[in-house]
Amino acid sequence: MKKKRKCRTLLESFFPKPKLFFPSVVLWSLFLVAFWYTAGEQMGAVFGLPPLAGEAPIGLGHFFTTASVWFYIYFTSSMALFCLFWQFYAADNPWRKWSVWGSAFIVFTVYFSVDISVALNNWRRPTFDRIVEALKAPNTVQASEIYGYALIFFELASVYIVSAVLISFFTSHYLFRWRNAMNDYYYAKWSKVRHIEGASQRIQEDTMRFATTVEGLGVRLIDSLMTLIAFLPVLHALSANVKELPIVGAVPYPLVLAAIFWSLFGTVLLAVVGVKLPGLEFRNQRVEAAYRKELVYGEDHPDRALPPTVTELFSNVRKNYFRLYFHYMYFNVARYFYLQTDNIFPLFLMVPAIVGATITYGLFQQIQGAFSQVTSSFQYLVNSWPTVIELISIYKRLRAFEAAIEEEPLPQIDQQFIEAGGREELAL
Repeated sequence: MKKKRKCRTLLESFFPKPKLFFPSVVLWSLFLVAFWYTAGEQMGAVFGLPPLAGEAPIGLGHFFTTASVWFYIYFTSSMALFCLFWQFYAADNPWRKWSVWGSAFIVFTVYFSVDISVALNNWRRPTFDRIVEALKAPNTVQASEIYGYALIFFELASVYIVSAVLISFFTSHYLFRWRNAMNDYYYAKWSKVRHIEGASQRIQEDTMRFATTVEGLGVRLIDSLMTLIAFLPVLHALSANVKELPIVGAVPYPLVLAAIFWSLFGTVLLAVVGVKLPGLEFRNQRVEAAYRKELVYGEDHPDRALPPTVTELFSNVRKNYFRLYFHYMYFNVARYFYLQTDNIFPLFLMVPAIVGATITYGLFQQIQGAFSQVTSSFQYLVNSWPTVIELISIYKRLRAFEAAIEEEPLPQIDQQFIEAGGREELAL
């Protein structure tokens, strides 16, 4: 019996040797992070780029400190070494320039976006502290100083906008190359998959949606990990200003522990209440495909798309949508309740510090910004759950292609399509 490939072709058609490539990405990344925090950060001093002493400058100067320059050298050279290895090791892969080098460039741009967020968060504390000082009494702060802080924000925002537009342009080309690779592979196997229900739609639409969805989830995952690497040390340092938490009292690293607890709570909550949604989304695609296919046959054959058949197929569409609406209703209740509570959770945590006047308003803003970044990273599944549901449903459809190409039995849910009177009907 052949071993199931489980949609490996979706990655294999674009990425070189996926079984080796992706574990190597993880291991190399873990090594680089561990080495940076144990020795790499201090090695910059050897090249005249020592770690930053004191607070980081705000504005564009954030990117040109000795610490920042050394990190970018370390980061880019490490990625270049990794990409050069795969450039030669997988010389037979025609898409390696996009899948390897392109992925590395996307990772770099994600970190750069996170670094802009760090710079903006550093801008919060002095800016809001000066605003509070200005509000205490007239003319205690010069207008030019406030304008200066506004100009710094504009500079950082401009860098973010330009980089975001360029990244979006590159990513669009990256995704089309991935779709191109899957399209070429599947079309070369057309004789094996043409009998699968909705084969044309799966090649034309599902490959596009799969590439777009995986890339979106992947970028958000990388962004979450990069944000944690950048903001966890910041939040850890800021925890020194918040000595205790409501209800639980004094605990070590209070803000870090609260961020982890709150994020895990939300992730488990939505995973439990949304457990039925992937299967329903997949069935939704199936009943829609069956209905659409019968109508297409009716364009060329007068004995197809007859009223009883169309009525029955549309009834399946309606029943599945109504089920989907019901399950999404209680899922959205839990999701929106959690996300709205998340907006005020940092304020709840800092009530003892606010009442005790142990923090300034600027520090409050900085803590709130850092806490939101960390919790947002830990809440990757919370924020991505609807997209994960969509990806699972697309995966289930493309799994039938893999089974047909490898001459394996179709997945069980595909076998629910049975022949009835010369047409396919979904056994609900």
